[in-house]
Amino acid sequence: MLMNRKVVIIGDGAVGSTLAYTLLLQDSVNDIVIVDLNKNKAEGDVLDMIHGMSFLNPKKIKAGDYSDIKDAHIIVITAGVAQKEGESRIDLLNRNLKVFDSIIASMKPYLSDNAIVMVVTNPVDILSYYVYKKLGIPSNRVIGSGTVLDTSRLKSFISEDTGIDPRNVHTFVVGEHGDSEVALFSSTSIAGLPLKDFCNNCNRCKCKGLSKFNLLLKQVKNAAYEIIDKKGATYYAVALAVAKIIASIVDDTHSILTVSTYVKRYFDGKIEDVYLSLPSEVGSKGVIRIINTPFDEEEKEALIKSSTTLKEKIRLIDGL
Repeated sequence: MLMNRKVVIIGDGAVGSTLAYTLLLQDSVNDIVIVDLNKNKAEGDVLDMIHGMSFLNPKKIKAGDYSDIKDAHIIVITAGVAQKEGESRIDLLNRNLKVFDSIIASMKPYLSDNAIVMVVTNPVDILSYYVYKKLGIPSNRVIGSGTVLDTSRLKSFISEDTGIDPRNVHTFVVGEHGDSEVALFSSTSIAGLPLKDFCNNCNRCKCKGLSKFNLLLKQVKNAAYEIIDKKGATYYAVALAVAKIIASIVDDTHSILTVSTYVKRYFDGKIEDVYLSLPSEVGSKGVIRIINTPFDEEEKEALIKSSTTLKEKIRLIDGL
């Protein structure tokens, strides 16, 4: 477990401010700094949270600047332009690259040798790759929030369908955090039973066969679009997912999470030099290793296709 539990959040929009509040309520970190171009907004959010500190375990929280990064263990980038209704995560890329160039230049002078940078802004896989290349630090220290939330969404949908506590549903969504993501139904289980076997014998769940599984994945893919359509942005569950990753790092829990991480070579070179989500062991040094989770042939081909989609977009970026 780390003594240094300081997190700097760059970006005080809906996701950044909700993440700060989520971390305030939990006990994984004890020092939170919010950095935003709109300093008044950051200061206002901090004041609002400080006024409730008597209800919580003591923590430091302030509106700061990039120099506060120098002694932080985790820097979380949530800044960027918001996803518009009907806009895919990939469509956000060019608009967010300019924002990230400014952020990277500002944070680079203060980054310590063991600091971990986490990217949350979409499209998260491509922007994580961009940060990794531009910062020039080891890939284990640059993490994207990836499909941690997508995996949680799938657990929630399976839970709704089966009536089983989502904490007892074990599954992964991998690949791109976006339309080409892949659900590993072949290794999904409830109480140690493969999902297919469980659903065929529980006598109450609605999910029967592959057609239902495809529908569950479609629900996961459409979840963000539906929320954006209804209220303009997603931030509560995103903040919880990122807080889980942060806790895994500062508590050195070696949790298995589907963070977006650098893949040098996978599936005999069919996937290489790309950031995407795979079940990974996460601890105090970031990504420790990628877990060799089993895939069936259909899932394998879908993951390769997902990586190809991401690489095609990476090739369009100037300077990489």
